[in-house]
Amino acid sequence: KNVKLIGAIATPSAMAAASASQGTIPVVYCAVSDPAAAGLTTQENVTGSSDLLDFDGQLALIKKFIPSVSRIGVLYTLGEANSISQIATLKEKASALGITIVDKAITNASEIPTQTDALIAEGIDCITNLTDNTVVGALDVIIEKTNAANIPVFGSEIDQVKNGCLASASLDYVALGKETGLIMAKILKGEVVASNEIAIQVKDSFNCYSAKVAEKLGITVPEDAGQNID
Repeated sequence: KNVKLIGAIATPSAMAAASASQGTIPVVYCAVSDPAAAGLTTQENVTGSSDLLDFDGQLALIKKFIPSVSRIGVLYTLGEANSISQIATLKEKASALGITIVDKAITNASEIPTQTDALIAEGIDCITNLTDNTVVGALDVIIEKTNAANIPVFGSEIDQVKNGCLASASLDYVALGKETGLIMAKILKGEVVASNEIAIQVKDSFNCYSAKVAEKLGITVPEDAGQNID
């Protein structure tokens, strides 16, 4: 269609757009957790924003809600490069705190119910989400099963808390989207070109939680838990 620019939200879309354009059309991705792992930092005419999760903040928040936490469950998609990278980082940081990450891999959304059951059966204290598009897309299925087992789920951003997770060390995705949109505008105006560098990398997070979910699970909200979204 002879578009002047392709905007791509999240890793799978970004990888597909970069592969299809082959450098002939500027591609600006938004909210890609690990652009290097996705192969985006070596491609011409590609740039965008990275939403690197605050793993230290997330683990600290989990420990506030569950001081005795020792086993954290994680679901991730084998086909999402960002998830492969994130699970390795999370394991490293959790290990330093004496916490074991119990992970279950999926290849598609149909495997999520079974793998969620498998996590619950392994005696986890909670589940924490990555910015895994397939897993987050089936959050309602996960929440239904974990609520029944009285196991909290910690989201990777605030909207997941609004949709049933207990809490999150969340990035400001609205602000990230606005900043990425400004990059697109500058490229279209000819003020800058799409280099193969990451234009924006967001690391700062803010804590948020749901008092309603905490009450439902019988969990006491710590004093410094952050913003209540209810």
